[in-house]
Amino acid sequence: MNRKLSVLGVVILAALVIFSGAFFTLAQTQQALVLQFGSIQRVVTEPGLKFKIPFIQDVVYLEKRVLDVSPENLQVLLADQKRLEVDAFARYRIKDPQQFYQSARTEQNAASQLSSYVNSALRRVLGSVTLLAVLSDERARIMDQIKSQVNQEAQRLGVEIVDVRIRRADLPEATSQAVYERMRSERVREAAEARAQGQEQAQQIRSRAERERTVILAESQRDSQILRGEGDNQAIRILSEAGTKNPEFYQFYRSLEAYRAALKQDNTTMVLSPDSEFFRYFDSMGALKPPAPGPRAAAPGQ
Repeated sequence: MNRKLSVLGVVILAALVIFSGAFFTLAQTQQALVLQFGSIQRVVTEPGLKFKIPFIQDVVYLEKRVLDVSPENLQVLLADQKRLEVDAFARYRIKDPQQFYQSARTEQNAASQLSSYVNSALRRVLGSVTLLAVLSDERARIMDQIKSQVNQEAQRLGVEIVDVRIRRADLPEATSQAVYERMRSERVREAAEARAQGQEQAQQIRSRAERERTVILAESQRDSQILRGEGDNQAIRILSEAGTKNPEFYQFYRSLEAYRAALKQDNTTMVLSPDSEFFRYFDSMGALKPPAPGPRAAAPGQ
């Protein structure tokens, strides 16, 4: 009895092992290849519980999701002879699992081959464009061209390239320093030129202002001389008319002007003869002589 139970247990255990090895579960994010002695028997893409022949068939799982590949930084020579360090990446999806397994076997091998495809496409496409095009709106067209070329080569691996992008594009350090120095020299030259133009304009403004100042002063002096001459002429004419109308009063007025000019200080001392002509309008007591009455001017009409 015990022997029968032991045999039954062994049979049940063997059945469980065979049963567990005859089924496998496929997730929604996976696709699988059923291999028999290394040969592909079928491709399974739908998720769920699947059957295989135990101990004879094996299952290889592959990703159904989008995968990334990041090649190493690449230095390319552009069409304008400028070197550019490019950091790019690509995204791909396994489109044909059977061809993928036959060509690359693993995702690591596929990533290595795709990296070489991406770098080759970068060299070909960027080598025919300029730095200005890479940094402008034409970058999207350039990336589409790179993606198309990579996709053509990636078809042999059974994968589809979803996207190719340049993460960063920088000039080499030596080139960056040279560009910086050239830009700095250009800005220094522009500053010196602007400063020279400013000094030239300032000199022109000063010269124009000095010329206008000289002209204004000359015109002012000319006008003042003309006015002064007219005033002197009018003063001489008035004095002449006054002397003609009343010579005695004119002499008296001129004497007062002489007294004012000669005796304008309190401590003025003059030594003159008492009968000098200068004192003709002073009497013996120092009083002023009244002028002799002259002919009265006739009224208009008389």
